[in-house]
Amino acid sequence: MGKQRHITLSDEQTGMIDPLQRGHLRRILNLAAQLPDDWSGMMARTSLQEDFGAYRFQLAYMAYALALTHVHRLTAAPGYFRRPFQRLIDKMRSPDVWTYWHYVSTGNGPLNNAQGELPSEWNPIIKDNIMYSAYLQSMALLYHYLFNDDRYARKGALSLVFQPLFWGSEKRYEYDERSLNEHIYWSMVERGYLGIACEPNCVFQICNQVPILGFRLHDLVYGGDIAGEVTQGYLKAWSEFGVLNGNGHFNMMVMEEERVVVTPEAPWADFWLGSLMHAWNADFVKASFPRQIARWARPGPDGTRWIMPPDMMEANEDLASARDFGWAAVCASEVGDLDTRDRLLAYADAYLHSRWTDGGYHYARHDRLYDQDGLFRCMDPHTGNALLAYARLNVPDGLRMLYDGPWDQQHFAAPALDELPETWDVTAARFDARHNRLTVRLESNGDGHDATLHFTGIWGRGDWQLRLDGEMVASGSADGVEHAADGLTAFRMDQNLVLRMPARGPVDLVFQWP
Repeated sequence: MGKQRHITLSDEQTGMIDPLQRGHLRRILNLAAQLPDDWSGMMARTSLQEDFGAYRFQLAYMAYALALTHVHRLTAAPGYFRRPFQRLIDKMRSPDVWTYWHYVSTGNGPLNNAQGELPSEWNPIIKDNIMYSAYLQSMALLYHYLFNDDRYARKGALSLVFQPLFWGSEKRYEYDERSLNEHIYWSMVERGYLGIACEPNCVFQICNQVPILGFRLHDLVYGGDIAGEVTQGYLKAWSEFGVLNGNGHFNMMVMEEERVVVTPEAPWADFWLGSLMHAWNADFVKASFPRQIARWARPGPDGTRWIMPPDMMEANEDLASARDFGWAAVCASEVGDLDTRDRLLAYADAYLHSRWTDGGYHYARHDRLYDQDGLFRCMDPHTGNALLAYARLNVPDGLRMLYDGPWDQQHFAAPALDELPETWDVTAARFDARHNRLTVRLESNGDGHDATLHFTGIWGRGDWQLRLDGEMVASGSADGVEHAADGLTAFRMDQNLVLRMPARGPVDLVFQWP
């Protein structure tokens, strides 16, 4: 691991998650567990994967929400997050997610028609398309950092494969986290750090925050300071155009060939960019946020708030989505404006089609902007599955603290819940090093099966006791188990402590060492 700056988190940040937070997590876990290419509950208005509701954005920000929850709230439960995170990365590599590039790479759209129609490109990484490649890069490196697992560093671990049945030939593009990071880095250098295009010729500020996060994670895992180099170069390159416009809103993009800035003001542009840039440029974003939220936020019923969509969306309801609302909530959570975050979430809970589905909490798709009373009612899967979950699960400065690197090898040696049934939820998981205590709270979704739990970091710490709902049920030494109560099975298996117990309601498990 690279150099880290240690961060002390408050009890509130590492405490028990509430029922709505649990519901958001369960929704993400349920979507991650769907069969390959089953996009039920994730389908937006267009199936072309061109807009901001595309699968790649949903998958990435669900992964980021899991990461922030693990780092800041459920620090001692890697087993709750590891497999869902792998599944999200697997889904990110599906042709359903990236073959849009074969068409988008041809350009000739509103912002790049001066180039004419370009040759199509199947490989979604080789040139441009930072709006896909950087999410795959950052998700893989984030997984490595969170779980101390190099599976995506192995040759070909991030390969993209397309196998049509009745036309053409197989297409295979081999990458891993290091080769992908290196390719994106040199693409950034070749463009003078201004950034890499999404669509041909269109360099968006927002999408180029994502590889910066990826570079920082690469630094944390492998050492070095790629992120520092790139952010310095980025600020110098954008000084030609301005990161902000004269009204205090973020400039959206630059047309690369023409060297012309494009700056339509929109809530999503301010808040999406602010949410991500805050990781490495926090003071600048915090200074800009009050003016931006004052421009876009509107009072709602009963003390709630909502976000006024841009004129373009109101003029063409076919473009309707809740992304402005969702990104405002995320940005408020990141910069620490908890009053705004909570008022937005209260509005969403009351008016934006909240649902409980298979234990998961989300907001159902709704394509109309307003109802007959003039209330904003629109919802899309990206906002309903990912963004509002992210906002509710995040903590103030959550992405910034993750960017700073709060974990080292000592974290991975600490006691933790490493494996549990997929039908169980974790609502608290924390190792208190000061008091030498691991506390885990579990809640079953009611499949009726016994729970088998695997714990790591138990051995070599001296004698221990395990309490279940306050009652001492097992004990042992630094090397093994000496006692387990009737109805409970506990034994050592390699470096793990395996615990089997009957299915039941919420349970509190507390391991205590001297």
